[in-house]
Amino acid sequence: MTTVNKTDQGRGSQKISLHGVHPTGRRRLTVNITPAERIGRVVIGLVVIAAGAVFLVGAGSVLAVVLEVLLVLAGADLAVTGALGHCPLYSKLGHVPPSLRRPS
Repeated sequence: MTTVNKTDQGRGSQKISLHGVHPTGRRRLTVNITPAERIGRVVIGLVVIAAGAVFLVGAGSVLAVVLEVLLVLAGADLAVTGALGHCPLYSKLGHVPPSLRRPS
């Protein structure tokens, strides 16, 4: 891991970790979903998207349309997080599956 000292406008120096930072300066997303969960998320997400689209075609009211759009968006969230292997909620909660933990 590389660290860099950075001065914050006269407030002293601060160490910044460059671990997980892409050469372009963007932060890389860490994989925090197991391979089995990734596959499950993608498959279930695609099924939910398809079901939501089918229901959306036959929607009879504005409430039904809103709920079905939310269903499609939830499926898209599952599919995208599964494809990327990164769940922002897991990251915020600090959850790392046991199989992905590094030995200490």
